[in-house]
Amino acid sequence: MHADHSALFLHPYTSNCRCSCRIIENDLFKHDWRSRSNVEVLQYIFLKWAMAFLVGLLTGVIASLINLAIENITGLKMLQMVNLVREKRYWAGFLYFAGLNFGLTFVAAVLCVVFAPTAAGPGIPEIKAYLNGVDTPNMFGAPQLIVKIIGSIGAVSSGMDLGKEGPLVHIGACLANLLSQGGEGRWRLRWRCLRYFNNDRDRRDLITCGASSGVCAAFRAPVGGVLFALEEVATWWRGALLWRTFFSTATVVVVLRGFIEVCRNGRCGMFGEGGLILFDVSNVTVRYHAGDLLPVTLVGVLGGLLGALYNHVLHQVLRLYNLINAKGRLAKLALALAVSVLTSAGLYLLPFAVPCTPCDAAHGAACPTVGKSGNFKQFNCPDGFYNDLASLLHATNTDATRNIFSTGTAGEFRLDSLLIFFAIYCVLGLFTFGIAVPSGLFLPIILMGSAYGRITALVLARFVRIDHGLYAVLGAAALMSGSMRMTVSLCVIFLELTNNLLLLPITMFVLLIAKTVGDAFNPSIYEIILDLKGLPFLEPKPETWMKDITVGELAAAKPRAVTLQVVEKVSTVVEVLRSTPHNGFPVLDRPRPGVAELHGLVLRSHLMAVLRKRWFLPEKRRTEEWEARDKFSSTELAEKAGSVDEVQLSPEELDMYIDLHPFTNTTPYTVVETMSVAKAVVLFRTCALRHMLIIPKFQGLEISPIVGILTRQDLRAHNILGAFPHLTNKRKVH
Repeated sequence: MHADHSALFLHPYTSNCRCSCRIIENDLFKHDWRSRSNVEVLQYIFLKWAMAFLVGLLTGVIASLINLAIENITGLKMLQMVNLVREKRYWAGFLYFAGLNFGLTFVAAVLCVVFAPTAAGPGIPEIKAYLNGVDTPNMFGAPQLIVKIIGSIGAVSSGMDLGKEGPLVHIGACLANLLSQGGEGRWRLRWRCLRYFNNDRDRRDLITCGASSGVCAAFRAPVGGVLFALEEVATWWRGALLWRTFFSTATVVVVLRGFIEVCRNGRCGMFGEGGLILFDVSNVTVRYHAGDLLPVTLVGVLGGLLGALYNHVLHQVLRLYNLINAKGRLAKLALALAVSVLTSAGLYLLPFAVPCTPCDAAHGAACPTVGKSGNFKQFNCPDGFYNDLASLLHATNTDATRNIFSTGTAGEFRLDSLLIFFAIYCVLGLFTFGIAVPSGLFLPIILMGSAYGRITALVLARFVRIDHGLYAVLGAAALMSGSMRMTVSLCVIFLELTNNLLLLPITMFVLLIAKTVGDAFNPSIYEIILDLKGLPFLEPKPETWMKDITVGELAAAKPRAVTLQVVEKVSTVVEVLRSTPHNGFPVLDRPRPGVAELHGLVLRSHLMAVLRKRWFLPEKRRTEEWEARDKFSSTELAEKAGSVDEVQLSPEELDMYIDLHPFTNTTPYTVVETMSVAKAVVLFRTCALRHMLIIPKFQGLEISPIVGILTRQDLRAHNILGAFPHLTNKRKVH
């Protein structure tokens, strides 16, 4: 993250807005598509499905291996620490516990700080921005993938209040990007079949499959993964993409099920099916009563209030962390290690603050638990007693979730222990997110929500008839909805986790209440992070006051659009590229003197490809179709633009001409200048546009064929208010 947020708000149509779900329909693309045989079309379709399968397969395998590593590292660490406590070597236990956590955090932080800074955090906000049409450089490469995998293992195993769910979504997106491009850098494969994916739309579709697969791998929720991509990250959707994402998540589920069967009965060390199944209540009968309405409503309201409060405080913490991280690598590393020490001290010392609870005869041989998992951790207690807080704190996040979600355990967790657990996870959650390690928000919020759900059930025990473990589920769902503002996908994810359809009505009820309450205070946590990062993300719903201004008025408040002629001098093109950061330029044609027509839009990357190839004409003329086709391939046109200073041209070359018509998209999105900005925002977002050209309402000889050009930066609310300050009061009223 950056300390100076204002520095990240770029000039209109600059390098943050380089992606689009639309194909650039220039003459070269049209010829390439028309020249494909039926065999090549079938090959293209087959490859899209094959890529979706590979994304699901690799995401499932990597997620299982990550989980295996975390379970075994954490399990061995906890066992040795508990043995030292049982021997009453308390200082040795603390030093061992804190030292190992410190080392794991150090590895994760060094990898992020030195090799891949963009691998820190969950990665979901950046994926959301990318699928919204924003270019996020250095986000989906091989270094990010490797650091995310190793860093997630180290960070989660260190016991910090973070999860692997967000990083798994990022890992799926990285895998999708690398597969679609055949790798990266000098390791990139130049296979002919991969040329089909040298466009933004297919790459974006595959990254959507990767994000869905990551959610599915995190929660074993195939339908929830698809709906997460549809509701939360993707802004442009179609039926064919729905089927491919579902195919990817189905593949992930098959892989996870295979690992569960292989690792059953402890054949993978401390890894088992518990690491991949958080909660299963398929055998629990859920019955509703009128008396349950009040406590369930309270859970939903509290979820919305606490979620909004969590977002607000986390926003302030992240602003502080931006200032610290801006001081350099050592500051980032020191911050991560300081949080690790704080976490270790809290997790180790707090269980000593609660009294031991005697085992009930109904618990049988399961109480107390000395091994790696269980609800009744003995820890520092004598025989026949257990420490309920240690059962939650001295476990992996997965085991802690399963323990607090467990049904038929109304009296196993004391109120004071749950309050301490809720408080420490709130504090650690706020101070852990934002440090330079891969981290996810899902599981910390689930743990906080499940704690306050159980607390609500204990406080209102007279009115509660539903199992306390199910109240923990409802609390987790409510807090996630109150913070992340998801509803449909979250509901399905929790249903797939619990494996009990009887929870559907009450879960829907809680989610709707929590989201409604949270929306009344602030945006979702991911939108807050996007704003802090300065990414030009367009909201799903435009502001009401945007109906009061037109796109023509907005274009008039901007500098005049830079245009090019169909046949333009090389020196003019070079000067335009050097003097402006724009990524798209309207191209005008003058069929006869005094008449100008809009020919289309040419991209900066295509102009750079022409300069690199030195495809110049000694005289001013239109070229034949075959001339450009023989010189340029689709792969060359798909490359990044680069810097114009990299191309050294002689004075003779600068005096020559370039015919732009083979590279010009002749069907750009154009709107009339009288369209409202609100309507333009909806069109821009739903179509994932890169540029929008504005044409005059009336055409004539003396009238320019183009009024201006808009990008997503121009359509962001705060940028519009900067150009029209008088609208600020209207925004406050609305």
